[in-house]
Amino acid sequence: MGYYYSEVVNIPDSAFNNYNRSKNYFERLMDSSRIGKNLLNMGTIQKDKNDFFGSKETLTESLNYLSTKKDYTYIVQCYNLLATNHRKLLNFDDALKYYAKAIRMTDSPTDKLIFLNNLAATYIDNQQFELAVDILDSISSAKMSISSQKEYARVLDNLAYAKWLSGDKIKESEFQKPLQIRIQNNDKRGQIASYTHLGEFYSENNPRKATSYFDSVIQLSKILNVPRAEKDALMFLMKLDSKNIKVRNRYVLLQDSLYQQELKVKTQFAKYKYDDKVTQEENLRLEKENAEKELEANNQRTQKIIYLGGFIFTISVLGLSLFGFKQRNKRLKEESKAEKLAAIHDTEAELSRKLHDDHGGKLNQLMSLIQRDADKDLILDKTEELYNHTRDFSRTLNSVDTGPDFWNILKATLEFAKPAEVEMMFNGGKELNWSTVSNQSKTILFKVLQELVINMARHSKAQQTIIIFKDQNKTLHVYYVDDGVGASKEALYRKNGLQNTEKRIHAIGGSIIFDSEDGKGFRAEIRIPN
Repeated sequence: MGYYYSEVVNIPDSAFNNYNRSKNYFERLMDSSRIGKNLLNMGTIQKDKNDFFGSKETLTESLNYLSTKKDYTYIVQCYNLLATNHRKLLNFDDALKYYAKAIRMTDSPTDKLIFLNNLAATYIDNQQFELAVDILDSISSAKMSISSQKEYARVLDNLAYAKWLSGDKIKESEFQKPLQIRIQNNDKRGQIASYTHLGEFYSENNPRKATSYFDSVIQLSKILNVPRAEKDALMFLMKLDSKNIKVRNRYVLLQDSLYQQELKVKTQFAKYKYDDKVTQEENLRLEKENAEKELEANNQRTQKIIYLGGFIFTISVLGLSLFGFKQRNKRLKEESKAEKLAAIHDTEAELSRKLHDDHGGKLNQLMSLIQRDADKDLILDKTEELYNHTRDFSRTLNSVDTGPDFWNILKATLEFAKPAEVEMMFNGGKELNWSTVSNQSKTILFKVLQELVINMARHSKAQQTIIIFKDQNKTLHVYYVDDGVGASKEALYRKNGLQNTEKRIHAIGGSIIFDSEDGKGFRAEIRIPN
């Protein structure tokens, strides 16, 4: 059979040395998606190193960590690689099954054509030439949809090869056309496949020409460092000239070298996985021993405290604790009251500034136009602008409806405040049980989110905004993210008045964290206790 290629991700050999460290790091983060992607990279390395059995095991493990909702593109890649492994191992039924899964699952037209090409190549390997021709005929007619000329050439080359193997009489030009496309696109790996097929095509009728094509395969294989392609070409040359000792010796040398390399890869991965398992077991054993020792020490300390302290110590501690608790509650109430008053004063000052700077400025501009007897249409436009500004300002001052329809009102208000060209997405708000959130917290959250969206509309030049709501451990978490220009924290406080927003959240015992850099968008995390 000829030499076939599919697009693969090239992972550097240094990834071997990082296997244990990366895998342990991802496990510490408890991020199953990243573990799955890491295993996918490891499986790709094994496949590229011709460890098809090991790659199959690693990729199968990878699928256990990947989620069909957010990792489907990586799952599709897994299916394609698993199919390739089975094909190399001559398990054609399993290869066909996984290629079919990849084709059904992908939503990329280009990837679908690539997987169909791989499927057809598997039918060729399994000597089901008519099925291969049917598939390749159908996708070759869709060449305008194939973005990569390299893939288009691969389809044409495999189609000519499948027709020839099925017994159809074809011309050399059917092999030459994809070869020329590959030469024009500098696709040297594709040229290896074309020269191999042309060598097979001429092996019976024109051995000299066939030898020339196989020599081209050998030269390109050495340039690209693809010894397996050279070995296949040498195998064909041995059939054409069985007495050529030089060719035979080179073939044996390459075969031994490839065997040693594949054995080394298998040994390396077996060692990495074994060391990783031993390390994990040792860590678990040490953690268990430390936990047992700490528990025993705690028990001993507790007994000593009970025996030495006695009844008097216990009463003293209880008395002091009660006194301290009362004093602390009193201090917290006073601090909370002071913070709320400060937040109210700051809010009033902010509204006063906005009324003076924004509303007053527009009003003065309109009065100036009237005094100068300006164009009527211009005066009407400025009047409408002032009306809209007054209406928006009124919405800011209005009280918040914290009743059963709070979520819908909040969502509608935020969508109204954003520019029309900005895409706004919400997650988790509709499913949240808002009845568990106090009216005061809902009011503050409403105002804070409204302020964030207004700041985004005025300053960020964002195209997309995402707001996520989560209820975790009796705390309401709200994450705000936009892809705007961002700003330093000092600039945020200076330009957007976010200090007042922060004080509002602190007044109800919550917290807000801003995370932004120039040119890298804006993020905020709000936490409000329920």
